[in-house]
Amino acid sequence: MVNRYEIRTANPDGSEGQIIAMAQQKRLAFKEQVTFFADEARTQPVFSFKARQRMDVAATYDVVDADGTPIGSFQKDFKASLLRSSFHFSGPGFEAYGQERNHAIAIIRRFVDLPFSFHFDFTDKQTGQVVMSSERQFSLRDRYTVDVHDQRIDYRLAAAMAVGLDALLQR
Repeated sequence: MVNRYEIRTANPDGSEGQIIAMAQQKRLAFKEQVTFFADEARTQPVFSFKARQRMDVAATYDVVDADGTPIGSFQKDFKASLLRSSFHFSGPGFEAYGQERNHAIAIIRRFVDLPFSFHFDFTDKQTGQVVMSSERQFSLRDRYTVDVHDQRIDYRLAAAMAVGLDALLQR
């Protein structure tokens, strides 16, 4: 069993655009690694993320391009996530912190296994401005809308963070 991810652009009217990257992740992998490819045959890697540590509830995930050059990283804030999932998110020129937007939904999700819509906002640690948001749409298939509000965030880093949210919150 695998999780399949498609990263798509948004058309000007808000509809789904073309696929710009795709990935498959084995469920329950001990050392998380997800590689994104430019093609469905998975022959041309574009970027990936990988956990630095094995089986660590607060592991740091490094995001690299196809050549292995670092793009950024993200890490679950384990203590804060007990009641409201929270993440550190960084890349060249920025440090951000993200949390579930709705505290009540965050708590309910811990006790009820239903496909709740949940949203994350990532804010710049220096300015407090929202740099990225990820919104899960209510549907049978998981769908997310990711808005990047800050030009410093590489689309590959934003995509890795969004997929990381899905993968880490599914456990």
